[in-house]
Amino acid sequence: MLRLGITGGLGFLGWHIRVHVYANRSIEAIPAGRELLSNPEALAIFIRDKEAIVHLAGMNRGDDFDVENTNVALTQALIDACEREQHRPHILFANSTHSDRDTAYGRSKRHSAELLSAWAFRTGARFTNLVIPGVFGEGGRPFYNSVVSTFCYQLANGEPARILDDREIELMHAQDLAAEILACIRDGRTGNIVLKGQTLTIGSLLERLVGMAGEYRQDLLPSFNIPFNLALFNTYRSYLFPRYYPVSLERREDARGALFEAVRTVHGGQCFFSTTKPGITRGNHYHAAKIERFLVAQGDALIRIRRLFSREIVDFHVTGDTPVYVDMPTFHTHNITNVGSNELLTLFWAHEIFDPNRPDTYPETV
Repeated sequence: MLRLGITGGLGFLGWHIRVHVYANRSIEAIPAGRELLSNPEALAIFIRDKEAIVHLAGMNRGDDFDVENTNVALTQALIDACEREQHRPHILFANSTHSDRDTAYGRSKRHSAELLSAWAFRTGARFTNLVIPGVFGEGGRPFYNSVVSTFCYQLANGEPARILDDREIELMHAQDLAAEILACIRDGRTGNIVLKGQTLTIGSLLERLVGMAGEYRQDLLPSFNIPFNLALFNTYRSYLFPRYYPVSLERREDARGALFEAVRTVHGGQCFFSTTKPGITRGNHYHAAKIERFLVAQGDALIRIRRLFSREIVDFHVTGDTPVYVDMPTFHTHNITNVGSNELLTLFWAHEIFDPNRPDTYPETV
């Protein structure tokens, strides 16, 4: 069992690292809030049994003096705790491409990396300095974590999205970053590692997101011709949940019966129907990237959805009499229960054909 500590682990990046390893029973990720680094006794207890520590804790924005001094002080506190405990975990530092800039944030990142590098050299510990581009993903804080989060939040809420400075940026999805961190730990990679993301202009980013949002609001699933576009779309969808769902579909009827369009997509995927007996529950799993749609065609059902590491459950009562769909957000476990007295007929659709070697379906009870 690898015990992985994450300072600042209750924030955006910490959550993504935790969900990335959650299904791997050989890794236990233990988060620590930033405040723990101000408590020497608690910090000592936290680091004692950790083989590796991802150091995320810090300030991104604020008064220049506070940003620079806080980030360096948090790093020094981690080093001091390791010195006192005579413990040498593999420390992976979330540095930034901004570290070469003469700003409070850039200087704090650069100084922190220097302190950790000197500690590792002095003690023989392993240290990985990850130079990370802009990171985005589901659950990011708009107007704080990433321009992607800001644009997605604005588009999801019908607010105007404006470009203040149309420049080139480099972006990486948080799950790709988590995968790189785990690879560094597994392979024992140390030193400076510069991670590469997708390069594009802010204008082209907004154009992509506007196109995806427009198609989706017309019940059309956009194309995911590259993984980056799927990551963008899943990030956008995370700001629609839960208030956007369930989505009503137009039902057309004539003398022959009724018809409605269940899935419209330029991407493809896989569709299947299932019957469920009264009182039976299906599902209780989550997905990391897969888009999955639930649509009840006949009967009465309760769809329940819970975000990983949260106790809050969102319930949707749906019926085949008025067809609606719910697209499951990533990293949310979900199920569907037949709450009626007759057989339930449900259409399930996923954006990709099921691959038993890469199922992207992880069991977790709602």
